[in-house]
Amino acid sequence: MSLGNNLFKARKKSGYTQEDAAERLGVSRQTISKWELDETLPDIRQSKKLANLYHLTLDELLDFDADLKEIEEIIQSINLEKEDQIDWSSAWSKKFPILASYPSLSGIKSYVEPIAKIQEMLKSEFHLSDLDAFLVYKDILYRIYKSHQK
Repeated sequence: MSLGNNLFKARKKSGYTQEDAAERLGVSRQTISKWELDETLPDIRQSKKLANLYHLTLDELLDFDADLKEIEEIIQSINLEKEDQIDWSSAWSKKFPILASYPSLSGIKSYVEPIAKIQEMLKSEFHLSDLDAFLVYKDILYRIYKSHQK
């Protein structure tokens, strides 16, 4: 993705028109347009001002992904009460159907006890809460999965 496209998406996500951004930065609307069309590039000072205006770091602005930013914001905004109401397995099973069907697999229940023991070991050895031990265990499994994808 180009810097111009990143600038365009970041501006739109921030709710600014080209005129709004130009006024706040002390440049013309045409300058904003040229940056977004990759006809010209903002200098480093203007890039920093753009990042500040759009509430991003300079690195985030250079690699801006509106979808990823939205997902991160949604995760941060979910409060614990609302989270308890979400059936995560059901929600994720729309993308990964195995999450809806695995409980009926013959013998799956025999894995509960050994997995629970590993989680208890993490909790005990590293003095973690139940939730932290679960999250660490889940992250370890994810890293194993990712390492097998290479």
